[in-house]
Amino acid sequence: MAGIELKSVEKWYGDAQVIKGVDLAVEEGEFIIFVGPSGCGKSTLLRMIAGLEETSRGQIVIGGRDATAAPPAERGLAMVFQSYALYPHMSVRENMGFSLKSAGAPKQEIAAKVNEAARVLKLEPLLERRPKDLSGGQRQRVAIGRSIVRDPTAFLFDEPLSNLDAALRVEMRYEIAKLHQALGATMIYVTHDQVEAMTLADRIVVLEAGQISQVGSPRALYERPGNLFVAQFIGSPKMNVLPAEVAGLRLAEPLPDAARHLGIRPEHIALTAPGAGQLDGTVDVLEYLGADTYVIVDCGAAGRLTVRAIGRTDLTPGTPCGLAFEPARIHGFDAEGCALR
Repeated sequence: MAGIELKSVEKWYGDAQVIKGVDLAVEEGEFIIFVGPSGCGKSTLLRMIAGLEETSRGQIVIGGRDATAAPPAERGLAMVFQSYALYPHMSVRENMGFSLKSAGAPKQEIAAKVNEAARVLKLEPLLERRPKDLSGGQRQRVAIGRSIVRDPTAFLFDEPLSNLDAALRVEMRYEIAKLHQALGATMIYVTHDQVEAMTLADRIVVLEAGQISQVGSPRALYERPGNLFVAQFIGSPKMNVLPAEVAGLRLAEPLPDAARHLGIRPEHIALTAPGAGQLDGTVDVLEYLGADTYVIVDCGAAGRLTVRAIGRTDLTPGTPCGLAFEPARIHGFDAEGCALR
């Protein structure tokens, strides 16, 4: 295992800068997830760490050693891609041990490492099968097992679950979480799925347009977003945002003078009778999900706000209602979108 440090890392393609001076320290054994919208640079940054993309400026340090110019094979990292890239003519056992065999490792060592990886990933009954006989989740576990046998200093995952259906993604999230617990390895994981980020990461790195917007634990980013971008990217449904001064808004305590936007998450709003809360509106749409119902309320100039109601609600579209905000859960943002409290 090893820590990884990025020092003012930049990536340029001609005159276009896609990674803009990223500084980040990944501690040994930490599970870090890069998340952000398409085109934000998260996969490019991961490939730079792996050595698959050249670093234009800055420094990449792996295990205390400058690896900026080192080829991928000398970085001691294992990368798992969204495509499994398994050899179809080889068994699971042969696929998992291929890199060691290519490196000239003794057969006994290969067998021992493959068997241990298979035990950790619960692949022992599948070792003699071919990839075509496996499900998508099983193939991804084999791809991960192929990385484990190399005993890397860190694991890099590039959207490894994006090719799986919803049920398999849930299963593989559990498998990856258990793998990190079992190995205690340094892991850097790229995803566009914030659910993966929230459920797996020790810390999340939110990227926007090639820069780090905020770094923190899932709870810190959810409860204390540093800016409007993070506030609305982390959380599903996203945080409601409305003008800090809008007709009909009745706050018990005024926001700071610099506030231009007010943010409030759906679960921090209660449905009340008209006039009894901070804002009035009309029920527009109901989204029933079983355990929860999302009530979308048209609040006129304040826009449409989403309210999370536990279980079901008797409200129907067109019903007038009030919205009561939890005072301690209101977020203020200035004109540039930076959090005020």
